[in-house]
Amino acid sequence: MRLTRPALLLLLLGCVLFFFALGNHQLQGSTESRVAGIAMQMHLSDDWVTPNLLNAPFLEKPPLSLWLDAGAIRVFGGELFAVRLASAFAGLFCVLLLYAMLRKLGRPTALAWTAAAMLATMGIFWGNTRQVGEDALLTLGVTMALLAFFHANRQPGFARGSWLLFATGIAIATLSKGVLGLALPGVVIFVYLVCESLLEKHFKPRNWLRPALLTLLGLIPLTVWLCMLYQRGGMQAVSELLLTNSVGRFSGSFVEAGHYEPFYYYLRKLPEAFLPWNLLTYLGLWHFRKQLRSNPFLLFFCVWLVAQFVLLNLASSKRAVYMMSMAPAAAVIAAEYVRVLLGWLYQKSAHSTVAKFFSDNHRPLAIALLAALVGAYLLAAHRAPLADKEQSFQPLAAEVMSLQASGKQVALLRPDERLGAVVFYSQQLQHTLSSTEELQAFLSTSPDNIALVENPEIPGMALKTLDKLSVGRHHFYLVSLAASAP
Repeated sequence: MRLTRPALLLLLLGCVLFFFALGNHQLQGSTESRVAGIAMQMHLSDDWVTPNLLNAPFLEKPPLSLWLDAGAIRVFGGELFAVRLASAFAGLFCVLLLYAMLRKLGRPTALAWTAAAMLATMGIFWGNTRQVGEDALLTLGVTMALLAFFHANRQPGFARGSWLLFATGIAIATLSKGVLGLALPGVVIFVYLVCESLLEKHFKPRNWLRPALLTLLGLIPLTVWLCMLYQRGGMQAVSELLLTNSVGRFSGSFVEAGHYEPFYYYLRKLPEAFLPWNLLTYLGLWHFRKQLRSNPFLLFFCVWLVAQFVLLNLASSKRAVYMMSMAPAAAVIAAEYVRVLLGWLYQKSAHSTVAKFFSDNHRPLAIALLAALVGAYLLAAHRAPLADKEQSFQPLAAEVMSLQASGKQVALLRPDERLGAVVFYSQQLQHTLSSTEELQAFLSTSPDNIALVENPEIPGMALKTLDKLSVGRHHFYLVSLAASAP
């Protein structure tokens, strides 16, 4: 992408939105605490093959985001902004990529810039690009693969650069989220090619073979890591990642996965999915429905939205963040519909003073709206520390670190994944216990030994509660053995 004035302005907008006050608040929620803890443990143990959470293998997802977070820790230290950098850069690259590819597809500069700016200011996109996790990287990979596929598919010859970008997108998506990273772009490409074949009444084998073969190329990095994982943990580790955690989450056979919601969950989320551009997206889908047969561009982005939405509804494990990969398509449809509205206003301006006002002043009004949105997001970023009191595990980690600094030995009994925050903040591996027997042996060794448990009442053991720490609805207790009666 050439650094033209619009591109530079978009770069500035993305940097302000995604990097402002990135490290001003503590780790919040289970995902940030878990991922930051795994990344810190990867950095401390120097084991870059098997992700570990509190001394146990954590094989729910491939490790791309963990590699990047652990690498950032190694460069910048255990800083809060460091473990959020990968997501922030993924969001920035996704916005710039959308603009560059829309221009490459022949869309006007103003429309491409509007779509990219809408993506950057979409609530679901902005919020998740500022958090520790893999969803921003997944969205970048899916966006890269789909935009590159569509561009390459429209070229008369073999578009080597676009197909290489496609394979890179597949690699990023699958190394971020495994099977889901393959399914999200795959379902869109499959449905689009079916629609294309039906509309043209002609089956073109090369249109199917090229993405299939280049997908195999994109799967090489994931395959290499799986081979290394197999050497470490055998077939059980590989099966746990690919079957139990990926296919099992989709089918519902992996009951420990959680996030189970009713079939209408995503329908309920639609009113807030792509705020503040929801209305433009949905009106655009309805308005363009009759143009899909003759307009492959609109067809592709509508398929992107609808096919992924249907796929996510079929999965048993549902979360609102999974809709993030649909955001680039929603932004494009919303921007295209804005262009339709401007044309309508221009036609009406000859007979309506209101229409003439909006038509003549649409640029300053758009700038004012964008400024208001950016201001609101920056205010929200500035006020993010207010949520630390309810959502942060930093006070709990600080208490554990204080006890350890005073010479106490602290162990975590069957620790919740959220306690990965203790590893991150303490920047050291924690002693964990997996059974009541281990707890009994640990506490009996020394009166200075303390355990962190979620339930202080354990059958067969007399425990003394030293302190109770609460994070939101979760309660944790520091306990030691109660003194024996004389």
